[in-house]
Amino acid sequence: MSGNLFLADRFEAERPGLRAVAYRMLGSLAEAEDAVQEAWFKLSRADVSDVRNLGAWLTTVVGRICLDMLRSRASRREDPLPEQDGSVRLPDPVVTAASAVDPEQEILIADSVGIALMIVLEALSPDERLAFVLHDMFDVPFDAIAPVLGRTTVSTRQLASRARRRVQGAAPAADTDTARKRDVVDAFLTASRGGDFEALLAVLAPDVVARSDGGAFAPSVLRRGAADVASQAIAFARFAAEAHHVLVNGTPGVVSFTEGRPLSVMSFTIRGSRIAGLDILSDPDRLNTLGLKA
Repeated sequence: MSGNLFLADRFEAERPGLRAVAYRMLGSLAEAEDAVQEAWFKLSRADVSDVRNLGAWLTTVVGRICLDMLRSRASRREDPLPEQDGSVRLPDPVVTAASAVDPEQEILIADSVGIALMIVLEALSPDERLAFVLHDMFDVPFDAIAPVLGRTTVSTRQLASRARRRVQGAAPAADTDTARKRDVVDAFLTASRGGDFEALLAVLAPDVVARSDGGAFAPSVLRRGAADVASQAIAFARFAAEAHHVLVNGTPGVVSFTEGRPLSVMSFTIRGSRIAGLDILSDPDRLNTLGLKA
């Protein structure tokens, strides 16, 4: 087997894991694919004869590419960060059938990388995000991350520690009982469709936060408190002709359709058998890229 074919086979074996790194770094499925493809270009042009662990080498290459993309994204941003001005941009959801997740998607969303955690990662600085994702999620040692950031190992360790505290504070552990979470989602759907305000209050946490990202077609919305979220849920349910149970980043969620077109993807964060967070992607452009079928 020629050297290029051998490298191509090795790269394809690493691709699912590299996509997982890039997705956590970027929150965008399309950009994650771009980052992984750029890593292949770099590999095909590099001399890796002295590389002992190709998987680790590729992980740091993807991390560096994603870091550059995040820094470029931050330098272009002139507006306040999301949620500082009430605007919302949700990360891309990984939507799968409620019955099963295929192995490649399972790698992509392993380690409870739900939408709530992805939103917290979006709020980290590029350097914090890289240090936290590579070390805490993929066990890359700090002395391998430090050169990517252009920092010392001690400084890189401090970055990851700061990011870890922010993540733990903003995204505390959610319920892990899938069947119970499905029951809570069912109760929410039933109450929404029936316009049962009191039943919605019973299933929503008092301090629930709901985020809705409509892209360029509709204003984004950030709502807080059970009463406000319940009112919005009842209004939104009128537009959804049908709703289907799915897994959104591995946890029970809902895709709503109208006239065969996807209307929204809903992701739920559930704690203590109540909905603590509701994240709704309703941007038609981004929904169309997910390949959702009624």
